[in-house]
Amino acid sequence: MRILFTGSVAYDYLMTFPGYFKDHLLPDKLATISVSFLVDSMTRQRGGTAPNIAYTHALLGGRPAVMATAGEDFGDYRAWLEERGVDCSAIKVIPGTFTASFFANTDRGNAQIASFYPGAMGYAAVQSLHDLAYTPDLVVISPNAPDAMRKFVRECKELKIRYVYDPSQQLARMTADVVREDVDGAWMLAVNDYEFGLIRKMTGWDEAAAQQHVAVLVITRGENGATIFADGVRTDVSIVPARQAVDPTGVGDAFRAGLLRGVAAGWPWPLCGQVGALAATYCLEHNGPQSHHYSLAEFLTRFRQHFEDAELLNELF
Repeated sequence: MRILFTGSVAYDYLMTFPGYFKDHLLPDKLATISVSFLVDSMTRQRGGTAPNIAYTHALLGGRPAVMATAGEDFGDYRAWLEERGVDCSAIKVIPGTFTASFFANTDRGNAQIASFYPGAMGYAAVQSLHDLAYTPDLVVISPNAPDAMRKFVRECKELKIRYVYDPSQQLARMTADVVREDVDGAWMLAVNDYEFGLIRKMTGWDEAAAQQHVAVLVITRGENGATIFADGVRTDVSIVPARQAVDPTGVGDAFRAGLLRGVAAGWPWPLCGQVGALAATYCLEHNGPQSHHYSLAEFLTRFRQHFEDAELLNELF
């Protein structure tokens, strides 16, 4: 299966705060909030939803392609991705712009306050699925410029291409009508439980109602694992305990990568979810969304420690 990942390409500036944000927020003063956090460290990491997912997908033996826009500072990032098996031929560099930037501050409890500068991502709608030299089997529409996300949804419907709708933080920029239209007809809706709460508030759809609009509904639930609704069956997937929780940035992207690796291979849903769970844990144990690395043999060894389907996965890999 040829999967095309669309979404932001960004550099992540990741900071750590030694305390808890909640201790410095006054509930009765939120309307006039003015706070500053002195951080202990800051690193610049390669990020963005599309390459984050594609990176882990490639680690797991997939052959992902990314369609996105980046700035003139993308050269080293492109080389990094291509060396790791990610097809970057559909990434367009926008002259005179910088690559998008994500600024995230994480506290001791893994709570996060973040800001995002779109940069070259703001031009994503200049791209089109019609311009590809091939027709993907599946398109992942992850957070991107809102007009680009809408365009890619329409084009998937026009070209009759299955798509995964992963709106994430861009839900804040969408109206209820847009959410209803873009979710309706998606092959898969992939969100976390908070994001699904926003969708429910905007559309009035609970889990049962949402399943009337998509073939597959995936809801990640943090430390409570994930739930996959597909073919009339609910599958609950537990987490793989982290050896050390370092940074939550990109954990959801890694889960999607593992899940979709299973989809591409035609694996059963419980196995897809379990591969996603372990991929997410590897990401959590490292600083940044593309710092983790493992061989398939290492992945399988750790998988066997937690899941009963280990032998099946060994055969499939």
